[in-house]
Amino acid sequence: MRDLEGKAAIVSGGSRGIGRACALELARRGAKVAITYQGNEAAARETLELIAREGSAGVSRQFDVADSEACQRAVDELAQELGRVDVLVNNAGIVHDGLLMRLKDEDWERVLSVNLSGALRLARAVCRPMLKQRGGSIVNLASIVGEMGNSGQVAYAASKSGLLGFTKALARELASRGVRVNAVSPGFIDTEMVGHLPAEWRDQIVGQVPLGRLGRPEEVARAVAFLASEQSSYITGEVLRVNGGLLT
Repeated sequence: MRDLEGKAAIVSGGSRGIGRACALELARRGAKVAITYQGNEAAARETLELIAREGSAGVSRQFDVADSEACQRAVDELAQELGRVDVLVNNAGIVHDGLLMRLKDEDWERVLSVNLSGALRLARAVCRPMLKQRGGSIVNLASIVGEMGNSGQVAYAASKSGLLGFTKALARELASRGVRVNAVSPGFIDTEMVGHLPAEWRDQIVGQVPLGRLGRPEEVARAVAFLASEQSSYITGEVLRVNGGLLT
């Protein structure tokens, strides 16, 4: 399926995990893809090589989404290099786990600045080209933790819960100009983050999932690509859950 042929997409945090899977799925569907990353240049190069194998053009930019000026500058440069911006996938995110009593202000603020404000900065930067062309799709990566909470993750949960409200409000703001805004809310996905958990913790998680397994990054990516494409042309302000039935 090449339903994104001629389109251009930006995927933040696109060098690894779910972000990489999203970049590859969009490329597989014909889009030119730009990935952003903060620090792992080797992973970004590998992702670009994988994008090329899908027969698509790929570019990358290294910057911190917590830096407002860097976000605007990168989007301006990528819009010029790609020729247009049709899709933004807000995937960049960090975690800082710990009980509230031990959570430092700077850690709380860093998580919100990257996970929530970073999405705002990039969405604000792509608004101008999308509104001008009267079309586009913004897909925000939320989390099941933002919907149901999780002990020891108050900062992460708050950032992802805030992203859901941001999605719904921005969807109403941009709808009249043909720009859609949706969110994908993954459950527990088999990524590097989950891979670092002790085996007994992973077993406990899987035991709670009705489908009886962790999700795969590719399964999240297919949901993102659906919301990015014209297949979802009458969907905006929606949250698409990909969690194996853990939260319905």
